[in-house]
Amino acid sequence: MTGTDPKDDLRVYLQDARDAMLWKLEGLSEYDVRRPMTPTGTNLLGLVKHLTSAEAVYFGEAFGRPFEAPGLWITGDAEPNSDLWARPDETREQIVGLYRRVWDHSDETIDALALDAVGRVPWGARSEVTLHRTLVHLIAETDRHAGHADIVRELIDATVGLRVGSHSVAPGDAAYWENHRARLERAAKEADRDA
Repeated sequence: MTGTDPKDDLRVYLQDARDAMLWKLEGLSEYDVRRPMTPTGTNLLGLVKHLTSAEAVYFGEAFGRPFEAPGLWITGDAEPNSDLWARPDETREQIVGLYRRVWDHSDETIDALALDAVGRVPWGARSEVTLHRTLVHLIAETDRHAGHADIVRELIDATVGLRVGSHSVAPGDAAYWENHRARLERAAKEADRDA
């Protein structure tokens, strides 16, 4: 039997989700990475910005290891939702660079502490958290937003999947997907008529 290290396993899943998030930005214009694609304004660069703040709080402040960066969009006087979109003066390079820097800081926290180390987040009923719970939370949070990013990217230019060359989506050209979608639309209408 092959032994595993639970901390390493969790880090692999966190990094996979981080990488998926950034892949969703590749090859897009400044407009498209900022473009609000849902009624609530969900956009790709805003999701990265949000995850940057989340990691800074959960792996930094919560464990007494603050991440030193100005304007993380999480202070009490920040505009609501300011961590979910990028102002024109905030560049993609700045936000992605800060996200990568916070990864390094988060990874240092993960390396330095045992999974049962206790930290405190400044909100919620579960304000006391272990590093293990924090890792699980950030994996779930990052994967959730990577799922949002996958849908947003598909709406922008039909790019889908976890990463380049991923086999997580059935093969098919544009005509295949158009026919597939039409079939699903017909099925939905038929089910609605029968309800």
